[in-house]
Amino acid sequence: MLDKILIANRGEIALRILRASKELGIKTVAVHSTADKELKHVLLADESVCIGPPPSAKSYLNIPELIAAAEVTGASAIHPGYGFLSENADFAEQVESSGFIFIGPKPDTIRLMGDKVSAINAMKAAGVPCVPGSDGPLGNDIELNKKIAKDIGYPVIIKASGGGGGRGMRIVRQEKDLEQSIKMTKLEAKTAFNNDMVYMEKFLENPRHIEIQVLSDGQGHAVYLGERDCSMQRRHQKVVEEAPAVGITEKMRQFIGERCVNACIEIGYRGAGTFEFLFENDQFYFIEMNTRIQVEHPVTEMITGVDLIKEQIRIAAGLPLSIKQKNIHIKGHAIECRINAEDAKTFMPSPGKITRFHAPGGFGIRWESHIYAGYTVPPHYDSMIGKLIAYGETREIAIARMKNALAELVIDGIKTNIDLHIAIMEDENFQKGGTNIHYLEKKLGIYE
Repeated sequence: MLDKILIANRGEIALRILRASKELGIKTVAVHSTADKELKHVLLADESVCIGPPPSAKSYLNIPELIAAAEVTGASAIHPGYGFLSENADFAEQVESSGFIFIGPKPDTIRLMGDKVSAINAMKAAGVPCVPGSDGPLGNDIELNKKIAKDIGYPVIIKASGGGGGRGMRIVRQEKDLEQSIKMTKLEAKTAFNNDMVYMEKFLENPRHIEIQVLSDGQGHAVYLGERDCSMQRRHQKVVEEAPAVGITEKMRQFIGERCVNACIEIGYRGAGTFEFLFENDQFYFIEMNTRIQVEHPVTEMITGVDLIKEQIRIAAGLPLSIKQKNIHIKGHAIECRINAEDAKTFMPSPGKITRFHAPGGFGIRWESHIYAGYTVPPHYDSMIGKLIAYGETREIAIARMKNALAELVIDGIKTNIDLHIAIMEDENFQKGGTNIHYLEKKLGIYE
């Protein structure tokens, strides 16, 4: 087992990694910006190192500083969490070339799956169902592009190959708009990702967002841990996640899960990962793979009993998977609400000092957060300040427990999106289950 892990992140995921490491008897190093010296995991870690001023580019994205911190503290491995450098192949490569273990996939795997075109080609080769598309980047031949679009069938969507987070996408409903849409997406992609490669896919009108959690040890063994429904989104950002997904049968789960496992083995995947799909008319369509742990991993942990962070660490230490597919059983239902420091109606960030805080409790409630009374939420980072997870024997019980927990949660001094989550839990269509990825945005038009 590893002896000391440097946690190259902040906030709730850094605290989650620290707790898992302590359970395994591993010492921890917390790195932090000058704005984050009072973070909970920084105060709890065995050692801490300040790596720079508040801007991420000068601290959490500063690769030389992170590697230097690992060197001076004698860490054996670096855990990137999610966000920041977690899917940066150059970072993973520099970590390993500097003599440390990167707790995640190999750099080449991150590169393969980070590029949407190469990822789709790899998945097709592995038998994973994909959205009908251009089967590669679009060239400058507009007539050929028009033919591709016609063969796929309008509407189509133009996507940046190096994109993510909802950026670098344009929907095209008519042929007359195609050429301009390709040009604009290329320009946006070049500016945002320094890569103007774009490709085309069929645009699915009312899909759900279903994702499959996998673990693979890079030694020829992999498992799938069921699916999550992340369809409750705003501007391509997830708001509420749940597991399992309503309407996904055991036969469907096995069909797509086995293909994800086979893909992991074929590409030599190592660590925790998530295959993301659009799901429409009982069909799965691969869109991308996240080569890291995800924000919503707790709902999978709640229904399977598997600690995904500990498994990540075990795999990085060179150990084979501790679980087999036959030992994974889905039980009950779990829902996660992302609690953000933002106005529930305008979604404007709301940094500031938390004057009063009370965490919810009760049977089946899990609160993942780094905040406390007196903590000041800085304006420099993502607005998520906590994750509230409710588990129940049934989905109805999980929703009831979540409603109670949201009513108990007190965060004063700043604005939060708690009221939005209460509105979602009370929404009749959400309670029925199976809403598509556009549902929340349409609801917000009424809610606002």
